[in-house]
Amino acid sequence: MLTTIRSLEDVSHARGEYRAGGTDLNERRRSGIARGALVDAMALDGFDRIEWDEHGAARLGALVRIAAIAGEPRLRQSYPGLAQAAGCLATPQIRAVGTLGGSLAQRTRCSYFRHPLFNCYKNGGDSCPAREGYHQYGVVFDLGPCVFPHPSTLGMALMTYDGRVEVNGRDERPVAELYGDGSDPHHDHQLAEGELITRLVLPPPLAGERAAYFRSISRSRSEWPLVECLVRLGVDGGVIRFAHVGVGGVATIPLRLPLVEAALTGQPAASLTFERAASLSTNGAKPLPMTSYKVPLLRDTLLETLERAMS
Repeated sequence: MLTTIRSLEDVSHARGEYRAGGTDLNERRRSGIARGALVDAMALDGFDRIEWDEHGAARLGALVRIAAIAGEPRLRQSYPGLAQAAGCLATPQIRAVGTLGGSLAQRTRCSYFRHPLFNCYKNGGDSCPAREGYHQYGVVFDLGPCVFPHPSTLGMALMTYDGRVEVNGRDERPVAELYGDGSDPHHDHQLAEGELITRLVLPPPLAGERAAYFRSISRSRSEWPLVECLVRLGVDGGVIRFAHVGVGGVATIPLRLPLVEAALTGQPAASLTFERAASLSTNGAKPLPMTSYKVPLLRDTLLETLERAMS
């Protein structure tokens, strides 16, 4: 059964899994791990726009295509790290179809979850087969029973930009609250039934910001990141006045690295500062037997991103 919603009033009455671009959902239905009723959200009026307030802050509708986030000139100027991240994920075909809301709410890419013959926490089971099985692409920070990284590059990027998610057209919450603390193995996000991401609200851009996004991948392009990083630096007179650092591919939720941010703030924007800060990126890491390679990769990916932000 397919229900189409055309207004926010329809959201409270619709029951089923929401579909926007469908790049994740369609694959899960083809493989037989997603079933049941669908709610088509693509007809929601007005949520495919990028709007700006009087302070220069952006409001992005949940139906904005990923390609638009990557290519919109004002977004590229005001939120360069976000635009870079959007332009690096997936393929041009997926970016042309996939939506912001869908990217934030997508399901884990764990091969056990996506195989119809396996049960795990996220599809109704009571264990994580990856923990004792194949987990080469798993977490570095072991935060809970599930050990596969969260898949949303844009979730990580928007967390680093202190974005807020608007739900059902009214309730706003920080992007970090959308994902929780990583201890819940049953869900990829904390949205309740009947809750739909409608917009993403960003703070005003910061003057003079330097930003960069970089992902370490196992082939030259069109690959999920082993580790990814977004860095925002405010530099004045050669000194770092503020630093925001987000990473993905290393935990069941996107992460900010407060120790690294503190180590950068107030220090010279120089290689020695970056090396010292990057060495703190793995504090608290508890790699799995097959993910120990990600520990130095996280450090090196962060260092590369810092250097790119200043180039």
